[in-house]
Amino acid sequence: MTDLTRFRDDFPIFQHTTYLNSCSLGPLSRQSRGRVMTYLDQWERRGAANWYDVWWAALEELRTRYGALIGARPGEIALHPSVSSILGVIASALDTTTRRRIVTTTLDFPTVPYQWLPRDVDLVLLESPDGVSIPLELFERAVNDETALVVTSHVYFTSGAIQDIAAIGAIARRHGALSVIDGYQGVGQLPLNAPASGVDFYCSGGLKWLLGGTGVCFLWANAETTHGLVPSNTGWFAHKDQFAFDPRSFTPHDDARRFETGTPPLLPVYTQLGGLDVLEAAGAEAIRATTAALTEDLIAEARARGRVPKVAANAVDRSAIVMLPSADPKRDVARLADRGFIVDARPGHVRVSPYFYNVVADHRAFLEAFTDD
Repeated sequence: MTDLTRFRDDFPIFQHTTYLNSCSLGPLSRQSRGRVMTYLDQWERRGAANWYDVWWAALEELRTRYGALIGARPGEIALHPSVSSILGVIASALDTTTRRRIVTTTLDFPTVPYQWLPRDVDLVLLESPDGVSIPLELFERAVNDETALVVTSHVYFTSGAIQDIAAIGAIARRHGALSVIDGYQGVGQLPLNAPASGVDFYCSGGLKWLLGGTGVCFLWANAETTHGLVPSNTGWFAHKDQFAFDPRSFTPHDDARRFETGTPPLLPVYTQLGGLDVLEAAGAEAIRATTAALTEDLIAEARARGRVPKVAANAVDRSAIVMLPSADPKRDVARLADRGFIVDARPGHVRVSPYFYNVVADHRAFLEAFTDD
């Protein structure tokens, strides 16, 4: 396994904190801080003149590097400030008058069903039999020829279980439906080749494993299956000739930028470019191997201490999200923060998420503090 501990010094938070909460917010790197300072210097010195060269180039750089991260071309990437924005644009492009069924699950982040609950559609929420994952046969039963969209997660935020997104994409495709994968808890900690996955849309963002902070997300749109969609929720960045400033006509971009809306926020773009500097230097396969080893050690140590982590049964289906039962998660998280351990609270559980810059001593010390009540 590649030793990635050299990247630990890139994150100043480790100087005073044991950080085990990357699935909520990736820590700030020196690279991201440096990129942000560059952006602020540009803004201070040149103001709007930056748009004509460096800021426009930064947007294109981010589309290119997001694409490279998931094996896609820059023209298949659209930029957004949030996954909610992305889902709203996709929803606005669908004709649900004949295909009214939308299939998702109760394990997905609420952003996903919230997009559909106010709409005039037939929303199907699949229930998990174990609170960890959704068997593929439940998708098979729910998806039919009246289904417009299957939208679910690559990794469930509720359990860390990894879904077989290729199988889900195939189920949707057999019935003429589209598939959307919310990859916020996936890409970054998991290597991905989006075009080979067989899904139609994949989205994620900088907040967590991509180390880019808030306000920056991307949508990968399969050029072969989504090009004919024209969103009604749109903006000037989706216009093919946006600088014509013509209020009388709208022609969408030929590529995935047809799914964009308004002006992207530049400061988060620069923060994300710094995060990608770190991820690219570490390497996707090395990150996955290192993070998986840390996760398995955390699970084994928790079990040895009498804890029963809520995780997928098989290691291959586990990501770096470990749910540890707690009678009072908010109290435990606050108590642990006072002792220098940053984790998170979810209903009935303390959620722990090691990443490639962590070391075994981090989670073992956390477990000692967690048990010492």
